[in-house]
Amino acid sequence: MKISGESLGGGAGHGLDPESLKAVAVEVAAAVKKGMQVAIVNGGGNIFRGLQGAGKGFDRVDGDKMGMLATVINSLALATFIKEEGVDARVFTATPMEPIARYYNRDAAVEFLESGGVALISGGTGNPFFTTDSGAALRALEIHADAILKGTRVDGVYTADPEKDPSAVKYADLTFDEAITKHLKVMDQTAFALCSEGNMPIIVFDMTVSGNLSRILGGEQVGTLVHK
Repeated sequence: MKISGESLGGGAGHGLDPESLKAVAVEVAAAVKKGMQVAIVNGGGNIFRGLQGAGKGFDRVDGDKMGMLATVINSLALATFIKEEGVDARVFTATPMEPIARYYNRDAAVEFLESGGVALISGGTGNPFFTTDSGAALRALEIHADAILKGTRVDGVYTADPEKDPSAVKYADLTFDEAITKHLKVMDQTAFALCSEGNMPIIVFDMTVSGNLSRILGGEQVGTLVHK
């Protein structure tokens, strides 16, 4: 799962909203209890986004480092709420941060998933100029995930931003080539290219709607499917 930082910030879209964290944790824990393996990559836009910081005078590299740290904060918070639902959760980081979290290792993360825990893989790719979307694509390919479920505040992929353009039309499904050619912004171009090359399908859905995750895992068509 790729969860935007804004979706953890509640209606305001910033900071950490306990109700939003609990809602995500409840659905994730329910999926794990049904036998699903769930790894999570969080965005950090509810706390700090490096690219926006660069437009406000921050050095881009330093801004991206701050954004990576924001994703760790989000993962630590979400892990706490998942544990409260009776499912073990562990935070992994793309750069060494012991004792705050465990340094990411693919085999260790997969072993933890197979033991019934939720692996929260934070810190993006560990490099500036890459988004957490690219980080999610990279980690999904590394752990041989079946799909990326991208939870946002929008119920799928649209021809334009539906929060800004009321005439935007939703796609039921589309190919990676279409997403790249049409410059659709729901994920960045690097993430789409990685998923296309690795044949990793993406389902974009509204994480704020209760039960959506369970419906997807139950086989219902929710949101937008992006595929090869």
